[in-house]
Amino acid sequence: MVGLTTAAGLVGFLSEPDPELKVYALKRLDEEIDLLWTEVAGSVGQIEALYEDDTFPERELAALVAAKVYYNLQEYDESMLFALGAGKLFNLDHVSEFEETIISKCVDTYIALSAMHNPATPASTANQPPPQLTTAFPSTTNGASSTSASLTSPTTPFSQSTLPSRSLLSRQAVSSTFDPSLPGGGNAGIAGAHPAPLALDRRIQKQLQAVIEQLFERCFEEGRYRQVIGIAVEARNLDILRRVIRRANEDETKRGKKLEEGAVGQGEELLEYLLEICMGVVQERGLRQEILKLILDLLNEIPSPDYFSIAKCIVYLGQHSMATDILRQLVEKGDPRSLAIAYQISFDLYDNSTQEFLKKVREELPKSEEPSKASDSEDHSDPMEDQNAERSEETDQLLNELNKSSRESAPAPGKSDDKEPMSQESAKAFDAIRQILIGTNTIELNLEFLYRNNHTDMNILNKIKDSLEARNSIFHTAVTLSNAFMHAGTTNDKFFRDNLDWLGKAVNWSKFTATAALGVIHRGNLGQGQKLLEPYLPKEQVAGVNAGSAYSQGGSLYALGLIYANHEALALDIIREHFKKATEEVVQHGGALGLGVAGMATGDEGIYNDLKGVLYTDSALNGEAVGLAMGLVMLGTGNIKALEDMIQYAHDTQHEKIVRGLAVGMALIMYGRQEAADELINGLLYDPDPTLRYGGIMTLALAYCGTGSNKAVRKLLHVAVSDVSDDVRRVAVMSLGFILFRKPSSVPRMVELLSESYNPHVRYGAAMALGISCAGTGLDEAIDLLEPMIKDPTDFVRQGALISLSMIMVQQNEAMNPKVGTIRKTLQKAIGDRHEDAMTKFGSAIALGIIDAGGRNCTISLQTQTGNLNMAGIVGMAVFTQYWYWFPLTHFLSLSFTPTSIIAVDQDLEAPSFKFHSATRPSLFDYPPEQEAKADEAPEKVKTAVLSTTAQAKRRAQKKEKQQRRESMDIDQTPTTPKVSGPGDKMETDEVAVKEEDKKGSEKEDGKEGEKESVTPVDGLKKRMEKEKVGYELENMSRVLPAQLKFISFPDGRYEPVKKPTGGVIMVIDNNSSEPKTLIELKAKRTVKVAAAPETLEDRINAAYDAGQGRPESERTRYLREQAAGAGSFTSGGAAEAAGVLTAVDEDEEGAEEAELPREFDYLSDEEGGE
Repeated sequence: MVGLTTAAGLVGFLSEPDPELKVYALKRLDEEIDLLWTEVAGSVGQIEALYEDDTFPERELAALVAAKVYYNLQEYDESMLFALGAGKLFNLDHVSEFEETIISKCVDTYIALSAMHNPATPASTANQPPPQLTTAFPSTTNGASSTSASLTSPTTPFSQSTLPSRSLLSRQAVSSTFDPSLPGGGNAGIAGAHPAPLALDRRIQKQLQAVIEQLFERCFEEGRYRQVIGIAVEARNLDILRRVIRRANEDETKRGKKLEEGAVGQGEELLEYLLEICMGVVQERGLRQEILKLILDLLNEIPSPDYFSIAKCIVYLGQHSMATDILRQLVEKGDPRSLAIAYQISFDLYDNSTQEFLKKVREELPKSEEPSKASDSEDHSDPMEDQNAERSEETDQLLNELNKSSRESAPAPGKSDDKEPMSQESAKAFDAIRQILIGTNTIELNLEFLYRNNHTDMNILNKIKDSLEARNSIFHTAVTLSNAFMHAGTTNDKFFRDNLDWLGKAVNWSKFTATAALGVIHRGNLGQGQKLLEPYLPKEQVAGVNAGSAYSQGGSLYALGLIYANHEALALDIIREHFKKATEEVVQHGGALGLGVAGMATGDEGIYNDLKGVLYTDSALNGEAVGLAMGLVMLGTGNIKALEDMIQYAHDTQHEKIVRGLAVGMALIMYGRQEAADELINGLLYDPDPTLRYGGIMTLALAYCGTGSNKAVRKLLHVAVSDVSDDVRRVAVMSLGFILFRKPSSVPRMVELLSESYNPHVRYGAAMALGISCAGTGLDEAIDLLEPMIKDPTDFVRQGALISLSMIMVQQNEAMNPKVGTIRKTLQKAIGDRHEDAMTKFGSAIALGIIDAGGRNCTISLQTQTGNLNMAGIVGMAVFTQYWYWFPLTHFLSLSFTPTSIIAVDQDLEAPSFKFHSATRPSLFDYPPEQEAKADEAPEKVKTAVLSTTAQAKRRAQKKEKQQRRESMDIDQTPTTPKVSGPGDKMETDEVAVKEEDKKGSEKEDGKEGEKESVTPVDGLKKRMEKEKVGYELENMSRVLPAQLKFISFPDGRYEPVKKPTGGVIMVIDNNSSEPKTLIELKAKRTVKVAAAPETLEDRINAAYDAGQGRPESERTRYLREQAAGAGSFTSGGAAEAAGVLTAVDEDEEGAEEAELPREFDYLSDEEGGE
């Protein structure tokens, strides 16, 4: 049939009274509507009338034609309504743009309606309402409670005009990303996205539901379950989510497909996908919690559930009782695999949970009566400790007391819980789990790994020391920090022992920082930490005797906290006792920092009140550390009372240091609280005090860390370009790194323009944002932005660029990133450059320590191996950024250092000696090569440039000389002449040969030689990698980088991991447990570091006097040291050797006075020679 060219006749039929003519016209129009819709558009009213006429036989056909007309008119809402009215005539299986557009519109409308019927859930945690700071900020004059409306900043010109009266973090804000709390599923504010819910009658709503159900069914048949999950999440419909998972399991069962051993079923795979969506995409905390609860319910329905996914959900939800139930169920099963899974979950809980959470789990674990009785009569109640008692002896006294006290604190279970007596195996298992949850196993294994695999390049550290003037405080501190980072967790303090003269130049706060560095170096050394610091800890005052330097005493308390960081243990009581007794402000300062680090996230009200008592003394020196420590102790609790106290005192005090400490402390209290922190953020951001606005930005960064929240990012960008305070703008840009560290590739694009800002503080913030978000990734885009900033005209921008580059390049070698060699040379060049500014040199020294962190065995990670937020790492990074104001806070970065290892542990919690396989070339993930030490750095001989006229003169002289020799025919002179001028002749003949061989290409060859020299390392590495065989064996407890994990396998049939390797401690099942096994000896645990503290009061007085006068040690002190050396294994550690230097009091204040400006040392002579 010939196609229609005009619709005039058919449109006329629509006005005829005969229904058959109308039906005929509609059928023909439906066939040709795409060509004739322009003519039909004027008569669409008649078609609508036919659809609304109940007596018309083809109402659905009229609706379909009207839908197509409106579709071509781009009136998609009307088109969808009529398409739904078309009923079965609207065919979803027909493939065309019309059907695809209408289906998309139906999905959007369904999401909008469903989200409206499933409103947002409150973002409060269990048993705690959202915070309402009723007394924190002044209200408006008319009693309004909107703090943001009343606290407009008089110093910010944009506050009256540009800033909205309500926070951009409120739910009414327009969002350009997925936020399900908004009507329409989160994208209602975007043009062309989900519309506002339409007023649909019941029949249309039923048809819409039918279309959606048909669409879902088609997805189920085709196996596209993930699309349905995406729609259900946006629609906030948990019933659909439950249905999808169950339907996937049913379909898999119907197919009768048997899974291979170790394979994951369809339902479990979808649950993993849903968990990934929930943790990475869903931004609203309330919805995330609801989905996680659903995932937990579905996982428990599976016969053999993924316990590790369950543990991940439990940690986020804070369900400590559920964690206890799972551990109890696994132990009661009794089989080796269930027991290994229980141990592995315990290790994962320790890595991902707070101290408060772990303490509750330990208290709820069942405990038999027999072991408790035995613990009263025996010193070693833990069977795991009894096995190691002989080799640890007195060095493990602290650990034994720790484990004993933790068990005694656990309440005995009720009779209803223990109807039957617990078996000996179960009791042993629960004791082992309790020990794992305390953290001693993980800490000891990581310490052993770092001790064994220490690859610190001492040549680099010595060059830093030699290049920086030790008499200057900033340079001495820089070397100290670099040494601390390079040896973090390795227990290697040899650098201090070898450089006592250099260490003796530390005065005042440099001495404080140097003593605290011992805490970084010995972090995790639980058994010996207290003994190591014994000489430095505050001592009782003796009349007429100086107790030692207050700076080393304060630093020792800080160091003790760093050793037991995020591990309250026994050290917390020791630090607290010293803190209470201290009268010196410096000692209180160090004690406050130590309490904060060791008591992190404990929520201990007693410690908080002790800190608050010192805060109210209004000492600027103490206030900053105390405010910070209050936030660390209450980390993430959202404690309203604490916030109100801190805000009130921040407004009352006149000391900027105290206000800054309190501001950062409030941010720490709101860690991970998301929407619950909005009110505090609003109040702080509108405060006239720029320091409190600084705290508001930090609160925003920590409350929304790792969420990627678009609302938070938009707020930070707004403040970065509008606030009048450089400090606030700097931290606003820097905080982008905390929000987006889970999406590092998006940060370079976001800060690209900010990195070229006219304001150096904004440029510095952009550099640090790149370092924080891209740490350990080696991301090329970030490096390309940072490289030009190394040459920035502002010194602190160069400092930030160098530090960020080192954070990005940590654990990178030239095979992974060819630029790492150039960056290392740039860092060393900056330190050796005499004309470089002190701040840049300081940044270079720290950067060289960071890039080789933990003996080149640590990376910087703000999330754990299992994907949860690394609380200690995030907090450490946040406090580290405060080094801008206070250098000793730099040590906090060590909390972000994560060992990159695989440590396999069997069911006896011992590390067996065996090998696993890495399916890569050895050079790809190898350690960077060590720098060659040059004995004499004499200037290299440069080839003398020869002028063309000189060469011609030489050639003439040579010709004359040869001619004279021929004429004289003097045979005796022939051999002697070349001997006299041998070198000259050799050079000339070589030069002539080269020129004769290729006169034109001499310059090209020189260029090629230079090019060859510069490319040699990379080319040599590539050639070496090509020759290497793919695949090699690694010993247990070896370094394995995060990028290498996917290539790791366990071909050894004896030891089988219980889960896919994610790094860190991995439980393995011994399939041949009857055969003898070889264990890895824990060397770090057996190395005993002798403290330098004398035994008696007389010895302490004499030692303190000798050290203060600079005299050698007394005879009795030497005798005691020699006795200790002969008594057993003795290692003279750097901490012991340095005690006499660091604890000495700086008596001659004038002689010990620091230079005011580092620059002056470039021009001062050494009092021997002139300038």
